[in-house]
Amino acid sequence: MRVALTSAFLLSGLVAAAAAPSKDPSGTWLTKDGRAKIRIDHCGPNSANICGKVVWLKTPTTETGAPRTDAKNPDPKKRLRPVIGLQLIEGLAPDEEKFSGDIYNIDEGKIYQVSLERESGSELSVSGCLLKVLCGSETWTRVPDVNQQAAVTPASEAAPKPAPKPAAKPAAPQVEAKK
Repeated sequence: MRVALTSAFLLSGLVAAAAAPSKDPSGTWLTKDGRAKIRIDHCGPNSANICGKVVWLKTPTTETGAPRTDAKNPDPKKRLRPVIGLQLIEGLAPDEEKFSGDIYNIDEGKIYQVSLERESGSELSVSGCLLKVLCGSETWTRVPDVNQQAAVTPASEAAPKPAPKPAAKPAAPQVEAKK
C-alpha cells in the first residue's frame, strides 16, 4: 500500500511538471501591436543564450512599394538593411526564470536593456528599460512558426483580372416577309 501511494505521488508530480509551461522562449511571437512576428531561437556557446529576428511584418513595404529598411539606425551604413531577417535580440543570457540582455528597437534606432520571461505557454513578457530609468513592458503572443514573409503583391496585381468578355455577335439581318 505504501509503495502504491508513493508511486501515485511521484506520478502526480510528473504530470504536474509536464503540465507546467516551459520557460524556454523559443518560438515565433507576435508583438503586442501586431505589427511584427519575431522568431526566437537558442544561440551562442552551447546554445545557452537566445537570439531573435524579424520574420514577418504586417506592412512589409513602404508607401512606394520598397521593402521596409532599418531607416532610423544611428549608423548610416546600416539604414538600408531590410527589416525582414533583421536580428533584434542577440545573445540574451539566462537569468533565473528569464533571459536578459539588449534588444534593438527598429522604430527608434535605439538599444534597450530587456528581459524575456514566459508567462504561459502562449505569452511572453517583454520588459525593457532605456538608461535604467525609462521602463515598460508588454506581452507578446505565441503564433505558429513562419519561415519567411509572404511575397508582397502590388495592389494592381492582387485581385484576379476578370476574363475578357466574348465579342458581341453581330445581329442577324432582318428579313422582311413578303405579303
